[in-house]
Amino acid sequence: MDIIQTLSNLSGVFANVGTVILGSLVGIIFKKAIPKSLGDMLMQGLGLCTLFIGVQGALKGENTLILILSVVIGTLIGTVLKLDEGLSKLGSTVENKFSKGKDHGPSIAQGFVTSSLVFCVGAMTIVGSLNAGLYGDNTMLYTKALLDLVSSCVFASTLGFGVLLSAIFVLIFQGALVLLAGVAAPLFNDGSLINEMTCAGSVLIMGIGLNLIGVTKIKIMNMLPAMFVPIVLCTFM
Repeated sequence: MDIIQTLSNLSGVFANVGTVILGSLVGIIFKKAIPKSLGDMLMQGLGLCTLFIGVQGALKGENTLILILSVVIGTLIGTVLKLDEGLSKLGSTVENKFSKGKDHGPSIAQGFVTSSLVFCVGAMTIVGSLNAGLYGDNTMLYTKALLDLVSSCVFASTLGFGVLLSAIFVLIFQGALVLLAGVAAPLFNDGSLINEMTCAGSVLIMGIGLNLIGVTKIKIMNMLPAMFVPIVLCTFM
């Protein structure tokens, strides 16, 4: 029964993985039909939308000190663990295996890292995964799956095959969040904690948006642990 319930709680994650795969395949198939100039404009448009989503979520934070400490501590942890380097190497390994030295525009590593972060960092990922793990409510993850269907299609049309690979990261990351919420349910029943996690994740989303627009080249993956630091800080603060 526990296994059945766990699979039910993960149904939103499976749906999200499926839509990312489907959208990516559609985007890759029709990639050649989209002029480069239009592809660049689409990326910038997605960057602006991503930035807006990040600002919305960041306003849910209730304690600025927790946000600052989360970003600082999370960045230190991520930098020491070399998370960005590790994810980029994974993408590069796949790229070297399939590209055979040919130039296919944006690298597989770039598409993999960028889309993985866009799909997995943010309010809908955090709140949706926690709702699924705590209450078995996958409504938000199903909604996110539909949004990611469109996003993955556009991303894949400009960033290529790496976006398809991000489905693996979505499965691991969101699945882990759902399972973590189920195991540590009393901890995540605190609304303030969820708000602070959402705030930290949304600040990272803003960074992704700036990267997509081309304003910055922030290694957001190294900041990813900042999303989970509030779990410790809210306990003591």
